[in-house]
Amino acid sequence: MSSIAFGKEPRRATIRPIKPEDDSAIARIVRTSLAEHGLDIPGTAYFDPELDHLSAFYREAPKARAYFVMQDCEGRIIGGAGLAEFPALAACCELQKIYLVDEAQGTGLGSALLQAVENEARMLGYRRIYLETHHNLRQAIRFYKRHGYELVKQPVPSPHPTMDHFFLKNL
Repeated sequence: MSSIAFGKEPRRATIRPIKPEDDSAIARIVRTSLAEHGLDIPGTAYFDPELDHLSAFYREAPKARAYFVMQDCEGRIIGGAGLAEFPALAACCELQKIYLVDEAQGTGLGSALLQAVENEARMLGYRRIYLETHHNLRQAIRFYKRHGYELVKQPVPSPHPTMDHFFLKNL
């Protein structure tokens, strides 16, 4: 668990592992963000069957997985991000479902959340991290590039066939 200051006013955000009571808030954040970018369509995380039960998906994993939520000082969930093994590439995990509410974007919180996932990935023994995104998510693409992710060809067919940008980073 870590604490980060953000925003114009001094406020704090905490990053911690997901709990079952966080599931509906994270699902709402993911679906709202995707809908805002015209991606509330089949072939995106919007329709992932585990989205409404992310805590169980990451807790009951046979492989090394983790999901973190970020909450503000009032206890409101404002974002989340996770990782799971990506078996198509050796010693690689996939960055999954990294989303923040609009008001938290551009405050450095996304970077803190990404850092928490990358640190966990290293602790779990992963040497690379892969992600998929869509060209509509221009701000996210700039964010990933700024954090050292490099555009690659799609390594394997995706469960999210709508995604059309693929990135990899050595940890």
